[in-house]
Amino acid sequence: MSRVGKKIVELPAEVTVSREGEIVSVKGPKGELSAAINLAMEVKIDGNQLTVERPSDSKEHRSLHGLSRALIANMVEGVTRGFEKKLEIRGIGYRAEMRGANVLFNLGYSHPIIFIPPKSVSVKAEANTKITVSGIDKELVGHVAAKIRTFRKPEPYKGKGIRYVGEYVREKAGKTAGK
Repeated sequence: MSRVGKKIVELPAEVTVSREGEIVSVKGPKGELSAAINLAMEVKIDGNQLTVERPSDSKEHRSLHGLSRALIANMVEGVTRGFEKKLEIRGIGYRAEMRGANVLFNLGYSHPIIFIPPKSVSVKAEANTKITVSGIDKELVGHVAAKIRTFRKPEPYKGKGIRYVGEYVREKAGKTAGK
């Protein structure tokens, strides 16, 4: 059995799960999410517990078992608590500021970068160097955070750029004067 696939997903009282064909929908206090789950995977709901079962031990079904359970668990967590990624900006003169719902980045280029976030994700710039990306869809929150990070990846010589909070960037030694 898949270690991830056989875990039970606990459903809070305010969350409802429904399945129509291959689409599994999850509704909760923060919103509604849906994802396509393979038709071979069986989703069973017993009171406030959800389990995903596979029809056979074929390689395809084993790989889909854990994936299906993880997707449903992430949707349940998203509609109850939501997800959040924090980024920090390092570098002299590098900063971010809010312009309505958009974020204006000054990252050492000849022009500022204006980022327009998707509707279901909120981006907040705090204290000019801290950025928080939050939303109910884990995949979309991670994608937006990664997109912001690509504006100026942390470089290995001085460590300047945008990085995740707590991310370790290995620094290299610069050139030294020759003899």
